[in-house]
Amino acid sequence: MAASGEEVKLLGAWASPYVIRVKIALELKGVSYEYLEQQLGNNKSELLIKSNPVYKKVPVLIHKDRPICESAIIIQYIDEVWAGTGPSILPSDPYERAIALFWAGYIDDTCFPALLKIIKVKAENEKAEGIKQSFVGLGLIEEAYEKSFKEKPFFGGDNVGYLDIAFESFLCWVKMTEKISGIKLFDEAKFPLLAKWAERFDSVTTLKEHIPKTDKMVELYWKVIKPIWDTSAPNN
Repeated sequence: MAASGEEVKLLGAWASPYVIRVKIALELKGVSYEYLEQQLGNNKSELLIKSNPVYKKVPVLIHKDRPICESAIIIQYIDEVWAGTGPSILPSDPYERAIALFWAGYIDDTCFPALLKIIKVKAENEKAEGIKQSFVGLGLIEEAYEKSFKEKPFFGGDNVGYLDIAFESFLCWVKMTEKISGIKLFDEAKFPLLAKWAERFDSVTTLKEHIPKTDKMVELYWKVIKPIWDTSAPNN
């Protein structure tokens, strides 16, 4: 747990994949913290704006009254500050670390935007492109697992690591998108290695608790996310 006097706060939004990543990292390291849920849209708190004046986005980790922003940077910070507790999150081997960072970046920069097209845009051709790109992305991650991680239970080896955290936080949005669109994306027949990996991750009970339930994600989409999207980008 965090040492006495080392107050840790996390500013987040429970459905954000990037916030989920930080929660899992804190859990892996056994760090106690105060979680402060933030509002989506334009109702940002003064604390969030003060803590992240550049992007005004979650997650923000506040440690000893000092804010750290951006999930990748936060996770690296957690891994280094609490290096003596829990498993290492980032691989110690430079090459393995580079591979993990590359694929996590691919998920953020390519897979996640493609997924959002399916439920965000109105043009059918763009939706179709999003579906195609999502299948391609999952296929490439499946190939990467087979090539580099097949003999390991997790991307991080024997323990959950950085890429495991990044992929799991993306996967909960995949499941939400499947339910909203009626399109099966995470097909066990097409991606058997990833399906087995997902079963192993779900067996880690303490980490699974930080993954939002699909029905709750769907409810948030209809009540909060979609109205925000429709208001901010009515022509998409």
